Amino acid sequence: MIHDILLAIPWAFLLAISIGPGFFMLLETSITKGFKAAFTFDLGIVFSDLIFILIAYFATNQILAQLKDNPIIYIIGGLIMSTYGIVSYVALKKKFNEKMEEDDEEDIKKNNYLGLFFKGFFLNIINIGILGFWMMVIITQGPQLEMKPLRIFTFFTSTLLFYLAIDVFKIVVAKQLKHKLTPTNIYKIKRIISIVILIFGAFLILQGIFPKGKDIVEDKLGIEHVGE
Repeated sequence: MIHDILLAIPWAFLLAISIGPGFFMLLETSITKGFKAAFTFDLGIVFSDLIFILIAYFATNQILAQLKDNPIIYIIGGLIMSTYGIVSYVALKKKFNEKMEEDDEEDIKKNNYLGLFFKGFFLNIINIGILGFWMMVIITQGPQLEMKPLRIFTFFTSTLLFYLAIDVFKIVVAKQLKHKLTPTNIYKIKRIISIVILIFGAFLILQGIFPKGKDIVEDKLGIEHVGE
């Protein structure tokens, strides 16, 4: 059991440092709304990861392959993510006319933690790349765990707990920056976050429209590498 727990650490670290929309949103939420809000947002992300893990574990390899390679899923997820980024970007113009600090304090007083939870959940669940990550973990680590339910449960539970612990550290570090940020800087950070989400959404759409583009690029890079 100790071996299975230790085996989860590098995977948790890899997941925690992965740069994606959730990564930036987590830091932004910590800076602007505080620890509790960011932690609640992160719980939504972890819950969506749990769903992905269950799909990867219980589904057959054929179903997983079809789901992973289906371009429609990439396009739908990309459209949702891009729309979210655009709406957030435009809405910030209206909010900037008010005092940013007062707005953030009001949001905290409302204790809309349920909304933050689902915000993290949906932002992560529409990123099909996360499903691909957990599929990779199942494929690579499953045989080492002998596909025994107890060992797999221990491994994935440890992975999510370590991942959550690393995210807590990121939240605490990001929160220390709050006192150094002016309302104008916070406004700029939020707009950058919206642009990042829009870019990730666009990449998902392109991956759905040109599903073989990635393989072509990798093949060309491999040929060039061999030629060198």
